[in-house]
Amino acid sequence: MTSFQFETPPRIVCERGAAHRLAPLLQGRRHAFVVTDAGLVQAGLIEAPVAALRKAGLLVTVHDKVEADPPEHVVLAAVDAARTAGADGVIGLGGGSSLDTAKLVALLAASPQPLAGIYGPQRASGPRLPLIQVPTTAGTGSEATPTSVVSTPDHQKRGVISSLLFPDVAVLDAELTLALPPAPTAMTGVDAMVHAIEAYTTRHLKNPISDALAVRALQLLDRHLGRAIAQGDDIVAREGMLLGSLLAGMAFANAPVAAIHALAHPLGSHFHLPHGLANALVMVPVLRHNLPVAGPLYAELARALDPSLHGVADGAAAEAFIARMARHLAQAPIAQRLRDVGIAPTDLPMLARAAMGVQRLLANNPREINQTDALVLYTQAH
Repeated sequence: MTSFQFETPPRIVCERGAAHRLAPLLQGRRHAFVVTDAGLVQAGLIEAPVAALRKAGLLVTVHDKVEADPPEHVVLAAVDAARTAGADGVIGLGGGSSLDTAKLVALLAASPQPLAGIYGPQRASGPRLPLIQVPTTAGTGSEATPTSVVSTPDHQKRGVISSLLFPDVAVLDAELTLALPPAPTAMTGVDAMVHAIEAYTTRHLKNPISDALAVRALQLLDRHLGRAIAQGDDIVAREGMLLGSLLAGMAFANAPVAAIHALAHPLGSHFHLPHGLANALVMVPVLRHNLPVAGPLYAELARALDPSLHGVADGAAAEAFIARMARHLAQAPIAQRLRDVGIAPTDLPMLARAAMGVQRLLANNPREINQTDALVLYTQAH
C-alpha cells in the first residue's frame, strides 16, 4: 500500500438545528467571536444561533464585515476586533470567506505573527483560540480543510496552509442552507464537485481515504444538486449537498486541487467572480485537456455515478463523465461563458499569465499546463 498521511477535523456534528446548540462545543469559554458577513445578518440567519449562545450565558461579539475573497486588510481588521473584544473562542458562520477568515482570527488573535510571513504550507505557529466552523453554503468545504485563502493587494490569492487551521468542531446544519437562492446553490455545489474531482485525479498525495471520500462526495453532489437548485426547501437535498461538500473538503484537504482552481483564481482576484462560478466557467475545458492522462480516473468516477457504465471501455466512460458534468453546468442558473461575465478576448492573455503564478495548484494537475495551454483553455471557455 502507498504510504500516506491523512488529517481531518477531530469532531464533526451533522444534525438539523445544531447551529442553535453551539455553546457546549465551546467547552467553558466565556466570550464567542462570531465571524460572518453583513448579508447573513440582514437575512436574519445568525439571530437564532447568537441568541442561543447568549441564553447559555456567553458574551457574544458579532463581526459581520467579511468580504468575498477576503482581502488582507479585512482579515487583519477582524483579528484586531477579536483582540479588542477579548474573545476567547471563535465561531465561523457563513460561506467560505467567513470560514477562512475565522481560521485566521482564531490563529492570529492568540498568536500574533505577520500574515504575509505565513503564506504557504506549515509556516504558521500556534497556539490558537478554540474554533467552531458552521457553513451556510454547501460548496467550499472550508470547515474541513487546513487552508485559508486571502486576496493580496497585488491581485493574487495566497493560502495559509497549516494543521492549526483545522477547526475543533465542524457543524453541519442543513437548515441554515434552505434560503440559499438557486444561483449560489449552483455555484457552491459545482465548487464542491470540482473539489471531489480534483482530489481524485490529483498528481500528488492521492490516497485511499481521499479517494473514498471524493467518490462518495461526488455521488451525493451529483444526486442532489439539481434538486437543491430546483426546490431550495428540500431539506434532504440540502443535507446531501452539505455532506457532499464536507466529504469533498476532507478529500482535497489531503489530496490537493489542481488546474481548474488554478485557472479560476485569476477570475476571482482580477474580476471578482464568485469562486464557484469561476470554477464552473473553466471546468469542462480543463477536464478535456486532462483527458489523455486522467481518462481512466474519469472512467472510474463515471462508473461510480452510473453503474450502467460498468463494462464500457475507459475512453467512452470518461467521455460520458465529462458530458455528465457539462450537463450539470448547462442546467445551472449561472453564466455559461467568460464573455457572459464581461471578460473580453483581450483579457485572456493577462489571465493566462496570472494563472502561471498559481504553480502550487498547477503542480498537482494530472497533465502539464503551460501559459500557451492556459490561453487555449481560457479561449475555449470564452
